[in-house]
Amino acid sequence: MMQTKSYKRAYIWELGVRLFHWINAFSIAFLIVSGLLIAYQPAFLTNTEASHLFLMGYVRMLHFVCAYIVIAVMILRIYLAFFGNKFASWRVFFPFLKKGWIDKVWRVIKYDIFLQNEKEYNFKNIHVGHNEVAALSYLGVSFLGFVMVCTGFAMYAPNASWFFPKLFTWVVNLFDGDEQKIRMVHHFTMWLFIPFIITHIYLVFYHDWLEGRGETSAMISGYKFVRAERIDEKESGE
Repeated sequence: MMQTKSYKRAYIWELGVRLFHWINAFSIAFLIVSGLLIAYQPAFLTNTEASHLFLMGYVRMLHFVCAYIVIAVMILRIYLAFFGNKFASWRVFFPFLKKGWIDKVWRVIKYDIFLQNEKEYNFKNIHVGHNEVAALSYLGVSFLGFVMVCTGFAMYAPNASWFFPKLFTWVVNLFDGDEQKIRMVHHFTMWLFIPFIITHIYLVFYHDWLEGRGETSAMISGYKFVRAERIDEKESGE
């Protein structure tokens, strides 16, 4: 490892996690843009249907392709949660299984989000992997993704020509066959993703600027600069 003073260059995010992150990020971005175009169809797109350009058809196709990609990389992430390194472990996303997690969550909220000045600096408070708030937010976003997949394929199921979308017909029954309610839940859930994305990007750059440990580049290279004392710590996600 390359060493700089009391810091070492440590491999944190393995290749599978990085692939999941970027493929998922671009897929969700395309899903949001294409979803907005489907929900609020611009006149120049709808008019092309009559001229046999079928641009809205391509927008819908892109939407479905990205949905399948999200499912594929989510399967990869679930695999890594059980067979990846300790920073990818499923235990990271359940901080409430650890003692004192509420105090740690409150600390992140105070000093990272509300930017209060910390009276006493302690390098042990700097997380190597995900902090507790990030872990809880990713758990919540995963649930939102599950809702999006279920409602999206439930709307697609009646017109699907193969078995996979039809696996979600139970969602239609859950909403008593009211497709409009399913559409509203799907649309509303999409809007919950947007503030998460904005906050996530802000906090990544904030930590990169504040701590200078390669927070941004770590999701490309996999490496962060970590205090030497923490390399051998056994706690997952710390």
